[in-house]
Amino acid sequence: MHKVIFDTDPGIDDAMALLYLQRHPDIDLIGVTTTFGNAPIDITTRNALFLKQQWGLSAPVAKGSGVTFDPSRPEGHWPTFIHGEDGLGNIGVPETIDLPLDPRPAHNFIIDTVKANPGEVTLIAVGRMTNLALALREDPDFAALVKDVIIMGGAFDINGNVSPAAEANIHGDPEAADVVFTAPWRVTVVGLDVTTRTVMTSKFMDEMAKEGGAAVQLLSDLSQFYIEFYNTRTGDGMVVHDSCACVYLTNPELFETRSGAVRVVCGGIADGQTIQKPDGIGFPPGKWDGHPSQLVCTDIQPERVLSVIRAAIVNGQRG
Repeated sequence: MHKVIFDTDPGIDDAMALLYLQRHPDIDLIGVTTTFGNAPIDITTRNALFLKQQWGLSAPVAKGSGVTFDPSRPEGHWPTFIHGEDGLGNIGVPETIDLPLDPRPAHNFIIDTVKANPGEVTLIAVGRMTNLALALREDPDFAALVKDVIIMGGAFDINGNVSPAAEANIHGDPEAADVVFTAPWRVTVVGLDVTTRTVMTSKFMDEMAKEGGAAVQLLSDLSQFYIEFYNTRTGDGMVVHDSCACVYLTNPELFETRSGAVRVVCGGIADGQTIQKPDGIGFPPGKWDGHPSQLVCTDIQPERVLSVIRAAIVNGQRG
């Protein structure tokens, strides 16, 4: 069993990833930590509690930071045109959810849970990397106790989605992402290079909803706003960014990776750009030296990834 803490900013594609983690037979979801990005922190946290309530999750939810790792960094806009005013496709999420939060801030929850399960916990982070960076700042040694870190973010060999240089999760808190990529733990980066090739059509979603019951119908309902957004960009269907990161955990054979140190541009016109120095290629001494090699996904088998998502979400089976 893979023990997972899911660091998330729900968010429509976050919701699909959460249901995948909940239903996959080889995953033990032991915590959900919230960050801001697709909506402000109060909304993403409420949405996590709403999904916990609707889908019967047992994992505790811990509220994370609502500001960037460097609090002087100005906040950008909220992507309501992608995820709706409520962050979940304008389905009418209640203002408050009658479920308790874990009393600890998310970064403390992460540290404590990893220390209680040394060498066993995978962190899957699909929003801004703020909570992970805060955990590293508070207790740098805890990184050695983490089994793996899987991140949805970045764009390496293609353009970003919020600027020609940057992907949204990294652009939202570049300083945090740079801390995470240069920490002494193993990170796999599942970025736009592969996620933008993984498009779930509306027909695929409709068929999942018909077969999967009320839980999958809710996922379909909240996804319609997202599908509409992508209609002018990918044609019919939606890009399932965050679920790709979760599929990497269970089915890494569906991805190809490249190893090398990763740094993030902090400031200027390329703010948030992710750059890898591939292993085996020589450069003069520079800012990539002395940092751990991380894995960046460079290729994916999209149809097989979609079938894995469907098997878990609809049938609770391995794909």
